[in-house]
Amino acid sequence: MKFTKNNNCNDCTLKCDIYNALKESGEDFSIIKPIHVYYDRNEYICKQGSSVTHAIYLVEGSAKLFIEGLNNRNITLYIITPDSYIGLLSFFETPDYSYSVKAIESSRICMVDIDTMKKLYAGNHDFLLKLNKAFGKSVKSILGKIITLNQKNIRGRIADSLLYLSELYKSDSFNMLLSRKELGELSAISEENAVRLLTELRKEGIINVTGKNITIVDKKLLRKISEIG
Repeated sequence: MKFTKNNNCNDCTLKCDIYNALKESGEDFSIIKPIHVYYDRNEYICKQGSSVTHAIYLVEGSAKLFIEGLNNRNITLYIITPDSYIGLLSFFETPDYSYSVKAIESSRICMVDIDTMKKLYAGNHDFLLKLNKAFGKSVKSILGKIITLNQKNIRGRIADSLLYLSELYKSDSFNMLLSRKELGELSAISEENAVRLLTELRKEGIINVTGKNITIVDKKLLRKISEIG
């Protein structure tokens, strides 16, 4: 982990919602005082149970949002990619994070003091709508995960995860950044079952697996497995 301070928002190529809201309000950009933090793979960006002190925006890389369960059994709710908020579910809900977020590759975030974020939320209608839209997207992902975990068997869950990753990477062939254990956590199954099911799907001609590369060969059948799972 590496921190950099004294960053200038005017020099940032991202120009996020926070920047645009401040520009519209006419506020001095010096109130933001953004902190950029660089993470390596598997480093915690925020930890379940720790205090919420900043709004966090993912600028580069990707991360997983997950619940830390008993006996080191975690459930990954969804993957976060740029440009997205991290920890939005804890924005007003509680003073502490009810989940953890880890980088799954080298990543960079921008941190803004939570009080500044709340001030913009209360005073800028467009910013409020954009933040609510992002919040709704997070809730929708979690509700979909609940249905999958409650109603589908392990084949349906792994099919769901592969289709989700395909949509995330916008391709039927992608290099998966998740380990087999992490794929299991995304599907709420064991690492052993994740490996076994990938092998079964490969033998059935539904996917190809070469190292970290996964290619969905028969997407229609994979969707069917997901639906009846």
